[in-house]
Amino acid sequence: MGAPPVVSLVPYPDVTSAKSTPTSRARPPARVIAWLLALVIAVAFAQEAVTITDAQIAKLATSFGPVAKERLTNWRTLMNNPKNKALSDRQKLELVNDFMNQTPFKSDKEHWGKEDYWATPIEFLSTNGGDCEDFSIAKYFTLRALGVPDDKLQITYVKEIKVFNEAHMVLAYFATPDAEPVILDNINKTIQPASNRGDLVPVYSFNGSGLWLAKQQQGRGQSAGSSDRIGHWKDLQNRMKGAT
Repeated sequence: MGAPPVVSLVPYPDVTSAKSTPTSRARPPARVIAWLLALVIAVAFAQEAVTITDAQIAKLATSFGPVAKERLTNWRTLMNNPKNKALSDRQKLELVNDFMNQTPFKSDKEHWGKEDYWATPIEFLSTNGGDCEDFSIAKYFTLRALGVPDDKLQITYVKEIKVFNEAHMVLAYFATPDAEPVILDNINKTIQPASNRGDLVPVYSFNGSGLWLAKQQQGRGQSAGSSDRIGHWKDLQNRMKGAT
C-alpha cells in the first residue's frame, strides 16, 4: 500500500490483528450510544483538562456495564494522581502504554459498524475496545494530561511490513526534537526505539500542533502544515470539544 497524498490525507484500512470476542452484553441501539457518548464527551472536554465526573461515569456504566465504570475510574485516577504527574517522561510512557494496552482490540467494522472511526479516549474506554488509532489517540491525550509536552508526542501513521503487511498507527515520543523516537504500540507492547522496529515504515505523523512527513527514524521529518488537514483528526477534536 502506497503512502496517501499529503494534500488529501484519507482514512487508511484497519490493521489486521487478533480480534476479541464480542461481548454477550446487550448493547443499546447505535443512536443511543452515539447520543450518550456525545453528551458525556461534550461536558467532559468542555475545558482543556481531560476530566470526567462520577455522574458521567455512572451514566456510561448504565449502558456499557461495570467494565466501563472500572476503566474510566482508573483512567481518571491515573491522570489526576499527583504522584503520576511527578514521574519522569519515561515512567509516564510505561504507565500509560500498559494501561491502554489492557483494552481489547476490535476493528471499527466490528465495534462501530463503520469502515473507519477515530474514537475519543472516553469512547475507547467506555466501550472497552478499539483499533490501532484508538489506542494511539488515547495514549496521546492521557500523556498530555500528565504533563508531557505536545512537541514530544506524535501520532504516527506507519505500514507494518513483517507480520500483517497492513497500515497501522502508533504513538512516537521524542525526548528532543532531533532524537530517535521511542514507539508506543498495541501490537508490540514493549516500548522500543524506532530503530528496533524494522517492521514499521513511517509515512506521516501529527499532533495538536502540526503534521509531518515521517520518512526517517530520527527527527521529525518534513513539515506538511496543520494537522487539521486530517479530516478524522479534526472531527475527533470537534467531538471532544463538543463542537457541532
